[in-house]
Amino acid sequence: MAEPPRARSPLPRALRRRLPARVRQNWKLLTTCAAFLAVLTLVLGTERIRPYVTSAGDVGSDTVTVNIAGTTDLFDATVAHSISLTFKDTDYQQMLETYWKEGEKGYVEADLTVDGTTLPSVGIRLKGNSTLQSLTWKGESRPRGNGGGPPGGMPGGGERPADAGQRQGGQPGQTGQQGGQTGQQTGQRQAGGGFPGGGMTRTSLKAEEPETLPWLISFDEFVDGRRYQGHREVAVRVAGMGGGSTVLNEALALSLLDSTGEAAQRYAYSSFTVNDRPTAARLLVEHPDENFADQMGGTGVLYKSLASSSFTDQGDDQTDYTDDFKQITMKGSQDLQPVINLIKWVNSASDEEFDAQLADRVDVESFARYVALQNLLLNFDDMSGPGKNYYLWYDLETKKFSVISWDHNLTFSGNASQGPHDSGGFGMRGGMQPPEGMQLPEGMQLPEGMQLPEGMDLPEGMQPPGGGATEQEGGNAERGRVGGMMTGHKLKERFLASDAFKEVYEDAYRELYQQVYASGRATGALDAITGVLKTVDGVDAAAVDSDAERLRTLVQQRTESLKNNEVITRS
Repeated sequence: MAEPPRARSPLPRALRRRLPARVRQNWKLLTTCAAFLAVLTLVLGTERIRPYVTSAGDVGSDTVTVNIAGTTDLFDATVAHSISLTFKDTDYQQMLETYWKEGEKGYVEADLTVDGTTLPSVGIRLKGNSTLQSLTWKGESRPRGNGGGPPGGMPGGGERPADAGQRQGGQPGQTGQQGGQTGQQTGQRQAGGGFPGGGMTRTSLKAEEPETLPWLISFDEFVDGRRYQGHREVAVRVAGMGGGSTVLNEALALSLLDSTGEAAQRYAYSSFTVNDRPTAARLLVEHPDENFADQMGGTGVLYKSLASSSFTDQGDDQTDYTDDFKQITMKGSQDLQPVINLIKWVNSASDEEFDAQLADRVDVESFARYVALQNLLLNFDDMSGPGKNYYLWYDLETKKFSVISWDHNLTFSGNASQGPHDSGGFGMRGGMQPPEGMQLPEGMQLPEGMQLPEGMDLPEGMQPPGGGATEQEGGNAERGRVGGMMTGHKLKERFLASDAFKEVYEDAYRELYQQVYASGRATGALDAITGVLKTVDGVDAAAVDSDAERLRTLVQQRTESLKNNEVITRS
């Protein structure tokens, strides 16, 4: 019986011979797929594809392939640690070239040794925006307005998309240098307030000195699924913003948060050596990820607020919130919808609805403690600060949110006499002096009573608000502008303005004051931290003593100032 004739390919014989055998054998399937794609392009080419997650699973998508145990708990704050990095200078120079031209913070492949354990091929990249504004390379500062990196910066180094100037109320075309200089505006050096480390100074950074730069170390950037003691990333904090050369204020804030039972990132001090450069003492801070979320207890989703977040209703399309929040855990099984629902409700609920229904959406007792601690620790740049520094934890069982504090390098940087219901800030007020290195833009006038030390200028484009740190809008609201950047947060403002939550807030404030200050815990923790720091290779012991003394004085002033406040004395 004769075989049926085979379908002949429409391709010319000469062309068929040049194609691989597998392609020649499956030409029908390939032609059909190409035709299908063409139809999709014609029919849906102008439609917007919206990536929604419809499942309600509680399992994340990340797979851990190897977890390096190491020899010492990386975040054991009671011991000195050691870190050394080795990478090719050509890779480093290429990374700098890209960053200088495009503002992109690319990763450099490096070999890492941490507490004696070697991890080849980790990824390291520059971290921060505002912090990096003082970075120079080959003696030159980075040109302004390029790409998505600095100078579009935020106090404390928060990540910020390129369009954040407009999202935060800036003028079209306004750069972060013009709109986000708040982290370096002023230092309060008078009695009753101060900045540990000698003021809100911005550390001068040189690309030729990588041991001094702010880094994010990624254990899985070049090795998929690798973790070190469960951690995907670790941040190497930079000196100078509010804690002098030692960042003692951030370490102290993290220690106190942990001691009061609040969710806080772990930290430790370590020697830090890059290639054959001199060793420096640096602060390591846990970067919130799946491992951090696992410590929260229960099952939930972790979201990070971005520096460009406005916490305003932008409709139902989740893609319109990508410059507001970043989902950290459970990608693929959960999405941003719970956050969007919260934003919509906070912005639309009447005062009566807010008072009656907030507890259905937010863990009110936890939120009261969060807000109270930010005030007690004089953290201007919290969820309502220009950096919008916080995480949201959404408990999948209770369906409620908790706020987690993040980025504490501006703690202990306000007026020690600030009361429980006072708004914080470090703006330029009469009699205050801006820190060293700041430059006044052409034509700008200082507020009445402000003293500008000899040789001291304010940053280009910085616009001081008239007579104060923020432009208040009444009540307890903190919404306003600092140096052109929007401050305030609708959830926090409405919470503090509501009489329904006044008692729970003041009760939390009173309890936490006793734990943090009246008990002597803040002073004791500072002494313990400085004791460990002095044992770290590369440390400047004189700087530790100087920074610790300034911070100790501020803690004492804060303790005395609040001791007789009616919120504290009320039984």
